[in-house]
Amino acid sequence: MDAYMGIDTSCYTTSLAMVDREGTLIADERIMLDVNMGDRGLRQSEGVFQHIKNTGVVFDRIRPLVKSYSIAAVCASAQPRPVEGSYMPVFSVGENMARALSSALGIPYLMTSHQENHIAAGVWSAGGPKAERFLVLHLSGGTTELLAVSDSGNGYRIEIIGGTTDISAGQFIDRVGVSLGLPFPCGPHLEELAGTAGKLPVNNRIRYWTDGFRISYSGPETMAKRMLEEGIDKPLVALSVVDCISRSLGDILARACESVGVTDVLLVGGVSSNKHLRMYLSDRLRGNLFFPRPEYCKDNAVGNALLAKGA
Repeated sequence: MDAYMGIDTSCYTTSLAMVDREGTLIADERIMLDVNMGDRGLRQSEGVFQHIKNTGVVFDRIRPLVKSYSIAAVCASAQPRPVEGSYMPVFSVGENMARALSSALGIPYLMTSHQENHIAAGVWSAGGPKAERFLVLHLSGGTTELLAVSDSGNGYRIEIIGGTTDISAGQFIDRVGVSLGLPFPCGPHLEELAGTAGKLPVNNRIRYWTDGFRISYSGPETMAKRMLEEGIDKPLVALSVVDCISRSLGDILARACESVGVTDVLLVGGVSSNKHLRMYLSDRLRGNLFFPRPEYCKDNAVGNALLAKGA
Protein backbone atom coordinates (compact mmCIF):
# COMPACT_ATOMS: atom_id res chain seq x y z
CA MET A 1 0.00 0.00 0.00
CA ASP A 2 1.28 3.47 -0.89
CA ALA A 3 2.17 6.08 1.72
CA TYR A 4 3.36 9.67 1.44
CA MET A 5 6.01 11.21 3.67
CA GLY A 6 6.43 14.77 4.93
CA ILE A 7 9.56 16.15 6.62
CA ASP A 8 10.00 19.48 8.40
CA THR A 9 13.11 20.56 10.33
CA SER A 10 12.11 23.91 11.79
CA CYS A 11 13.83 26.13 14.32
CA TYR A 12 12.65 24.07 17.30
CA THR A 13 11.15 20.75 16.10
CA THR A 14 12.25 17.75 14.04
CA SER A 15 9.08 16.40 12.38
CA LEU A 16 8.21 13.45 10.17
CA ALA A 17 4.70 12.41 9.13
CA MET A 18 3.06 9.93 6.78
CA VAL A 19 -0.41 9.65 5.25
CA ASP A 20 -1.90 6.81 3.22
CA ARG A 21 -3.48 7.18 -0.21
CA GLU A 22 -6.81 8.12 1.40
CA GLY A 23 -5.13 11.00 3.26
CA THR A 24 -5.40 9.27 6.64
CA LEU A 25 -2.59 10.14 9.03
CA ILE A 26 -0.59 7.00 9.84
CA ALA A 27 2.55 8.52 11.42
CA ASP A 28 3.27 11.79 13.20
CA GLU A 29 6.67 11.89 14.90
CA ARG A 30 8.17 15.01 16.45
CA ILE A 31 11.14 15.81 18.67
CA MET A 32 11.52 19.23 20.24
CA LEU A 33 15.02 20.69 20.10
CA ASP A 34 16.70 21.33 23.46
CA VAL A 35 17.02 24.95 24.61
CA ASN A 36 18.91 25.77 27.80
CA MET A 37 16.86 27.35 30.60
CA GLY A 38 17.10 31.14 30.40
CA ASP A 39 18.06 31.19 26.71
CA ARG A 40 15.77 32.86 24.17
CA GLY A 41 16.39 30.45 21.34
CA LEU A 42 19.01 28.41 19.48
CA ARG A 43 21.73 29.35 17.03
CA GLN A 44 21.04 27.90 13.59
CA SER A 45 24.22 25.80 13.77
CA GLU A 46 23.03 24.20 17.02
CA GLY A 47 19.60 23.58 15.49
CA VAL A 48 21.19 21.85 12.48
CA PHE A 49 23.29 19.66 14.80
CA GLN A 50 20.27 18.60 16.85
CA HIS A 51 18.19 17.88 13.73
CA ILE A 52 20.93 15.60 12.39
CA LYS A 53 20.87 13.65 15.68
CA ASN A 54 17.05 13.51 15.73
CA THR A 55 16.49 12.30 12.17
CA GLY A 56 17.76 8.82 12.94
CA VAL A 57 15.41 8.64 15.93
CA VAL A 58 12.26 9.62 14.01
CA PHE A 59 13.09 7.22 11.18
CA ASP A 60 13.59 4.41 13.69
CA ARG A 61 10.13 5.14 15.08
CA ILE A 62 8.44 4.65 11.70
CA ARG A 63 10.43 1.54 10.73
CA PRO A 64 7.50 -0.84 11.40
CA LEU A 65 5.30 1.22 9.05
CA VAL A 66 7.87 1.17 6.28
CA LYS A 67 7.59 -2.63 6.25
CA SER A 68 3.84 -2.36 5.58
CA TYR A 69 3.78 0.61 3.20
CA SER A 70 5.60 1.64 0.06
CA ILE A 71 6.70 5.29 0.18
CA ALA A 72 5.38 6.79 -3.07
CA ALA A 73 6.50 10.43 -2.68
CA VAL A 74 8.24 12.70 -0.19
CA CYS A 75 7.86 16.42 0.54
CA ALA A 76 10.03 18.65 2.73
CA SER A 77 10.14 22.28 3.82
CA ALA A 78 13.20 23.83 2.19
CA GLN A 79 12.64 27.40 3.40
CA PRO A 80 10.54 29.35 5.91
CA ARG A 81 8.26 31.04 3.35
CA PRO A 82 7.64 30.60 -0.39
CA VAL A 83 9.42 33.81 -1.40
CA GLU A 84 12.78 34.44 -3.02
CA GLY A 85 15.56 34.87 -0.46
CA SER A 86 13.70 33.10 2.36
CA TYR A 87 16.33 30.86 3.96
CA MET A 88 17.29 29.26 7.26
CA PRO A 89 20.01 26.58 7.54
CA VAL A 90 17.86 24.30 9.75
CA PHE A 91 15.56 23.51 6.83
CA SER A 92 18.47 22.15 4.79
CA VAL A 93 18.54 19.05 7.02
CA GLY A 94 15.01 18.00 6.12
CA GLU A 95 15.43 19.06 2.50
CA ASN A 96 18.52 16.90 2.03
CA MET A 97 16.92 13.96 3.82
CA ALA A 98 14.01 14.15 1.38
CA ARG A 99 16.29 14.49 -1.64
CA ALA A 100 18.28 11.44 -0.53
CA LEU A 101 15.11 9.38 -0.09
CA SER A 102 13.83 10.49 -3.48
CA SER A 103 17.07 9.48 -5.17
CA ALA A 104 17.45 6.18 -3.31
CA LEU A 105 13.84 5.05 -3.81
CA GLY A 106 13.24 6.62 -7.22
CA ILE A 107 10.18 8.52 -5.98
CA PRO A 108 8.98 12.11 -6.58
CA TYR A 109 10.32 14.85 -4.31
CA LEU A 110 8.27 18.00 -3.70
CA MET A 111 10.01 21.06 -2.28
CA THR A 112 7.75 23.35 -0.28
CA SER A 113 7.97 25.85 2.59
CA HIS A 114 7.36 25.71 6.33
CA GLN A 115 4.51 28.18 5.87
CA GLU A 116 2.76 26.08 3.21
CA ASN A 117 3.18 23.03 5.45
CA HIS A 118 1.41 24.90 8.28
CA ILE A 119 -1.43 25.96 5.97
CA ALA A 120 -1.97 22.46 4.55
CA ALA A 121 -1.98 20.91 8.03
CA GLY A 122 -4.33 23.63 9.26
CA VAL A 123 -6.86 23.19 6.45
CA TRP A 124 -6.78 19.41 6.97
CA SER A 125 -7.24 19.62 10.75
CA ALA A 126 -9.83 22.43 10.78
CA GLY A 127 -11.84 21.05 7.86
CA GLY A 128 -11.41 24.23 5.84
CA PRO A 129 -11.55 26.88 4.57
CA LYS A 130 -12.91 25.47 1.33
CA ALA A 131 -13.31 28.87 -0.35
CA GLU A 132 -11.14 29.67 -3.38
CA ARG A 133 -9.62 32.60 -1.49
CA PHE A 134 -9.23 33.02 2.26
CA LEU A 135 -7.14 34.74 4.89
CA VAL A 136 -4.49 33.01 6.99
CA LEU A 137 -3.07 34.41 10.21
CA HIS A 138 0.30 32.71 10.70
CA LEU A 139 1.39 33.06 14.33
CA SER A 140 4.55 31.26 15.37
CA GLY A 141 7.79 31.87 17.24
CA GLY A 142 9.33 34.02 14.53
CA THR A 143 6.37 34.87 12.30
CA THR A 144 3.27 37.03 12.58
CA GLU A 145 1.89 37.44 9.08
CA LEU A 146 -1.55 38.06 7.66
CA LEU A 147 -1.84 36.29 4.32
CA ALA A 148 -4.29 36.32 1.43
CA VAL A 149 -4.25 32.72 0.20
CA SER A 150 -5.71 30.89 -2.77
CA ASP A 151 -5.42 27.22 -3.73
CA SER A 152 -3.05 26.56 -6.63
CA GLY A 153 -3.89 22.87 -7.07
CA ASN A 154 -1.21 21.21 -4.99
CA GLY A 155 0.00 24.16 -2.98
CA TYR A 156 -0.94 27.77 -2.42
CA ARG A 157 -0.59 31.22 -3.90
CA ILE A 158 0.28 33.44 -0.95
CA GLU A 159 0.32 37.22 -0.64
CA ILE A 160 1.50 38.90 2.55
CA ILE A 161 -0.94 41.72 3.31
CA GLY A 162 -0.16 42.43 6.96
CA GLY A 163 1.62 41.41 10.13
CA THR A 164 4.15 42.88 12.52
CA THR A 165 6.59 45.67 11.73
CA ASP A 166 9.13 44.46 14.29
CA ILE A 167 9.02 41.45 16.62
CA SER A 168 6.46 38.68 16.16
CA ALA A 169 3.74 37.76 18.63
CA GLY A 170 5.75 34.65 19.48
CA GLN A 171 8.88 36.70 20.20
CA PHE A 172 6.80 39.05 22.36
CA ILE A 173 5.59 36.05 24.36
CA ASP A 174 9.02 34.43 24.58
CA ARG A 175 10.89 37.57 25.60
CA VAL A 176 8.45 38.43 28.37
CA GLY A 177 8.18 34.75 29.28
CA VAL A 178 11.93 34.42 29.82
CA SER A 179 11.78 37.56 32.01
CA LEU A 180 9.03 35.80 33.98
CA GLY A 181 11.37 32.84 34.49
CA LEU A 182 9.45 30.49 32.19
CA PRO A 183 11.02 27.70 30.07
CA PHE A 184 11.61 28.43 26.37
CA PRO A 185 9.58 28.25 24.14
CA CYS A 186 7.32 30.08 26.57
CA GLY A 187 3.89 29.97 24.89
CA PRO A 188 2.20 27.10 26.77
CA HIS A 189 3.80 28.12 30.08
CA LEU A 190 2.73 31.76 29.72
CA GLU A 191 -0.80 30.67 28.80
CA GLU A 192 -0.97 28.49 31.91
CA LEU A 193 0.33 31.33 34.10
CA ALA A 194 -2.15 33.80 32.57
CA GLY A 195 -4.97 31.39 33.38
CA THR A 196 -4.35 31.88 37.10
CA ALA A 197 -4.71 35.68 36.96
CA GLY A 198 -8.48 36.06 37.08
CA LYS A 199 -9.91 39.19 35.45
CA LEU A 200 -7.48 41.72 33.99
CA PRO A 201 -7.90 45.23 35.47
CA VAL A 202 -8.31 47.93 32.84
CA ASN A 203 -5.26 49.80 34.13
CA ASN A 204 -3.11 46.69 33.46
CA ARG A 205 -4.02 46.58 29.79
CA ILE A 206 -1.03 47.10 27.52
CA ARG A 207 -1.40 49.76 24.84
CA TYR A 208 -0.46 48.83 21.28
CA TRP A 209 -0.08 50.45 17.86
CA THR A 210 -1.71 49.31 14.62
CA ASP A 211 -1.75 50.85 11.16
CA GLY A 212 -4.08 49.17 8.70
CA PHE A 213 -3.09 45.52 8.81
CA ARG A 214 0.22 46.17 10.60
CA ILE A 215 1.11 45.84 14.30
CA SER A 216 4.13 46.80 16.41
CA TYR A 217 4.97 44.72 19.50
CA SER A 218 8.30 46.25 20.57
CA GLY A 219 6.51 48.95 22.60
CA PRO A 220 4.18 46.44 24.30
CA GLU A 221 7.22 44.29 25.17
CA THR A 222 8.82 47.27 26.92
CA MET A 223 5.58 48.00 28.78
CA ALA A 224 5.21 44.39 29.95
CA LYS A 225 8.77 44.31 31.29
CA ARG A 226 8.16 47.65 33.03
CA MET A 227 5.11 46.11 34.73
CA LEU A 228 7.38 43.38 36.09
CA GLU A 229 9.86 45.95 37.36
CA GLU A 230 7.02 47.78 39.10
CA GLY A 231 6.07 44.61 40.98
CA ILE A 232 2.87 43.71 39.14
CA ASP A 233 1.95 40.08 39.82
CA LYS A 234 3.44 37.70 37.25
CA PRO A 235 0.08 36.11 36.30
CA LEU A 236 -1.32 39.58 35.53
CA VAL A 237 1.70 40.42 33.38
CA ALA A 238 1.25 37.14 31.49
CA LEU A 239 -2.47 37.83 30.98
CA SER A 240 -1.77 41.39 29.85
CA VAL A 241 0.53 40.05 27.12
CA VAL A 242 -2.06 37.55 25.84
CA ASP A 243 -4.77 40.23 26.04
CA CYS A 244 -2.66 42.71 24.07
CA ILE A 245 -1.95 40.18 21.33
CA SER A 246 -5.61 39.12 21.15
CA ARG A 247 -6.99 42.67 20.87
CA SER A 248 -4.40 43.83 18.34
CA LEU A 249 -4.89 40.80 16.10
CA GLY A 250 -8.65 41.22 16.37
CA ASP A 251 -8.26 44.79 15.10
CA ILE A 252 -6.27 43.93 11.98
CA LEU A 253 -8.38 40.86 11.17
CA ALA A 254 -11.61 42.85 11.38
CA ARG A 255 -10.18 45.48 9.02
CA ALA A 256 -8.81 42.88 6.62
CA CYS A 257 -12.05 40.91 6.35
CA GLU A 258 -13.94 44.10 5.52
CA SER A 259 -11.31 45.52 3.17
CA VAL A 260 -10.43 42.34 1.26
CA GLY A 261 -14.01 41.07 1.19
CA VAL A 262 -13.08 37.63 2.54
CA THR A 263 -14.91 36.05 5.46
CA ASP A 264 -12.99 32.77 5.92
CA VAL A 265 -9.95 32.99 8.22
CA LEU A 266 -7.58 30.15 9.12
CA LEU A 267 -5.21 30.47 12.07
CA VAL A 268 -1.96 28.47 12.02
CA GLY A 269 1.28 28.36 14.00
CA GLY A 270 1.94 27.55 17.63
CA VAL A 271 0.66 30.84 19.05
CA SER A 272 -2.75 30.23 17.44
CA SER A 273 -3.39 27.37 19.87
CA ASN A 274 -3.77 29.87 22.75
CA LYS A 275 -7.25 29.43 24.28
CA HIS A 276 -7.65 33.10 25.30
CA LEU A 277 -6.82 34.23 21.76
CA ARG A 278 -9.29 31.77 20.23
CA MET A 279 -12.11 32.82 22.55
CA TYR A 280 -11.48 36.52 21.98
CA LEU A 281 -11.36 36.26 18.19
CA SER A 282 -14.45 34.03 18.11
CA ASP A 283 -16.38 36.68 20.06
CA ARG A 284 -14.93 39.63 18.15
CA LEU A 285 -15.13 38.58 14.50
CA ARG A 286 -18.19 37.85 12.38
CA GLY A 287 -16.37 35.80 9.75
CA ASN A 288 -15.85 32.05 9.59
CA LEU A 289 -12.87 31.23 11.80
CA PHE A 290 -11.05 27.94 11.31
CA PHE A 291 -8.96 26.70 14.23
CA PRO A 292 -6.87 23.54 13.78
CA ARG A 293 -6.53 21.22 16.73
CA PRO A 294 -3.76 22.60 18.99
CA GLU A 295 -1.36 19.76 18.17
CA TYR A 296 -1.53 20.70 14.48
CA CYS A 297 -0.95 24.39 15.17
CA LYS A 298 2.50 23.53 16.49
CA ASP A 299 5.35 22.64 14.15
CA ASN A 300 4.70 19.33 12.41
CA ALA A 301 5.16 17.62 9.04
CA VAL A 302 1.54 16.58 8.41
CA GLY A 303 0.95 19.31 5.84
CA ASN A 304 3.98 18.20 3.85
CA ALA A 305 2.81 14.58 3.90
CA LEU A 306 -0.53 15.72 2.46
CA LEU A 307 1.23 17.83 -0.18
CA ALA A 308 3.41 14.82 -1.08
CA LYS A 309 0.21 12.86 -1.72
CA GLY A 310 -0.74 15.40 -4.39
CA ALA A 311 2.71 15.50 -5.99
